[in-house]
Amino acid sequence: MTASVQAGVSGVAIVSGGARGMGAAEARLLVKSGATVIVGDILENEGRALQAELGEACVFTRLDVTVEADWKRAVELAVSRGKLTGLINNAGVFQSRTLLETDLATFENVVRINQIGTFLGMQAVVPAMAANGGGSIVNVSSTAGLRGLPGAMAYTASKWAVRGMSKAAARELGRHNIRVNSIHPGPIETDMLSTRTPEEAEKRLRQVPLRRMGQPDEVANLAVFLLSSQSAYMTGAELAIDGGASI
Repeated sequence: MTASVQAGVSGVAIVSGGARGMGAAEARLLVKSGATVIVGDILENEGRALQAELGEACVFTRLDVTVEADWKRAVELAVSRGKLTGLINNAGVFQSRTLLETDLATFENVVRINQIGTFLGMQAVVPAMAANGGGSIVNVSSTAGLRGLPGAMAYTASKWAVRGMSKAAARELGRHNIRVNSIHPGPIETDMLSTRTPEEAEKRLRQVPLRRMGQPDEVANLAVFLLSSQSAYMTGAELAIDGGASI
């Protein structure tokens, strides 16, 4: 499946975790839609390869989402290329461990990347967006942020937090014309789910009414729509893109 070009997206957008998977699909579609995209990731080889593929409209920067200085550098790079109008907080990790299997170090690591990384990303872009007259932030949560996902305690906790932070930020930032929405993918065919055994993956798909994995391009279509002017009256929304898994 290939990504379709949706409504145009003006200005510059940052995509965290943008070197592969859903983030790379989002970056490709943003470029097709007319935006300049800053791809941030710790995967430098994949990120630079994507920059070479997409040309001058794409710039890669090393971004560890848990490091404030990395976010500052990404925002400065974005501002140097034009008006920063969009952010997709896409970076995340998945751990398949139950409550009793999850040690404190694992829990804290997942929360730092999935939750604190999202917090730092929003905090970093707001001053520039407000100065530009507004913008749009898309926080990538999960169906685990809509319903409990057994066997993924830390991941579920972090994705519920992303959902809540999105709503709080939407209420705070509306006066600056900054919109904040969360999207909630179900099982998407990316490297993140490679940690699951075939048996676990099959069991998960039996819970999806559409009986298939989602594709990164399908998530990208939704994320880019939320950055575009077509969604100008949407903020604080939580949108599942999960084949019906959260019903």
